[in-house]
Amino acid sequence: MTGFPLPPGSIIGILGGGQLGRMSALAAARLGYACHVYAPEADSPGMQVAAHRTVAAYEDRDALARFAGSVAVVTFEFENVPAAALEALAGLVPCRPGLAALATCQDRVAEKAFLGRIGVPVATWRAVETEADLAAAVAELGLPAVLKTTRLGYDGRGQAVLRSMDDLAPAFARLAPRPLVLEAFVPFAAEISAIAARGADGAVATFDPAENRHAHHILDLSFAPARVPEAVAAAARAHVAAVAEGLDLIGLVALEMFLLPDGRLLGNEIAPRPHNSGHWTMDACAASQFEQHVRAVVGLPLALPERHHDAVMRNLIGPEGMAAWPRLAATPGVVGHLYGKASARPGRKMGHATRLLPRGALATMEDAAALGPL
Repeated sequence: MTGFPLPPGSIIGILGGGQLGRMSALAAARLGYACHVYAPEADSPGMQVAAHRTVAAYEDRDALARFAGSVAVVTFEFENVPAAALEALAGLVPCRPGLAALATCQDRVAEKAFLGRIGVPVATWRAVETEADLAAAVAELGLPAVLKTTRLGYDGRGQAVLRSMDDLAPAFARLAPRPLVLEAFVPFAAEISAIAARGADGAVATFDPAENRHAHHILDLSFAPARVPEAVAAAARAHVAAVAEGLDLIGLVALEMFLLPDGRLLGNEIAPRPHNSGHWTMDACAASQFEQHVRAVVGLPLALPERHHDAVMRNLIGPEGMAAWPRLAATPGVVGHLYGKASARPGRKMGHATRLLPRGALATMEDAAALGPL
């Protein structure tokens, strides 16, 4: 097995060619590493900046074997990469994070059971195999409730809000694969997320939690630090650190949480990779979430995660986001990042822009309107 830490010039394999792989590859290059991106799409954002590329299906065992032979370590940039692909690679090359972390986060039943085992509270939930199961779960949890797929759901996909008994049958028929998960509706005060890196030596470093706002189920704005009491921020950091340690993960992990009106936090979803709500770290921290991920994967010590600015990050979504780009690019104090996607389809993440503010400035802001052109 390859020795760690990997020397500069080593090649990191990345499964997936999206924008998270792109930004990971750029961070790796800054540290002296090259990246080999493996994805089915030839002109994906990650492919555009990678030193090496393999365009092949995740089910292609021969291509996976050749890929493994060309890299010193493998990571992934999204958790919907087939577990079978990582399993095939794991016998050939170190994979960070490993199959256990991927498998846990690919299945909402396994994910919620895991969070419960490590002491992170979650909304009341029930697994649903049949329509009878759904009716029984609704009778127990009440309405409104949220019905979700256990796999392949993100940005609002794969879920339905049930508000009346008439919603049950259509939602059950539409959502797949099964089993599904029914969650009690959470009347949250805010949505926040926290990100932790865990190194090969077991060291854990957490970034300041971010406060998130969504539009049409897609992240719109992230405020860092989250405008929450210090005790809530500390609890969020503790929860994501527990996730990183409980998964025995080497790399990066994000935990999305609901903040209740009484100050309690409920874990919602885990992402064992860089996260959209952590993009602000690229400009407001000395070491971004992407650098922390690379450092962990190659075996380097983790960097300090301190924030030198407050930040507000806005996703640039679809045609409207691209229309705003010229104005944002000309605005002092705003740092823009585009992902190299040719087609600005509605709902597609085309880039992001981060407004940097002096430390402490966010605490005095009541609303995003105070941010002006962002």
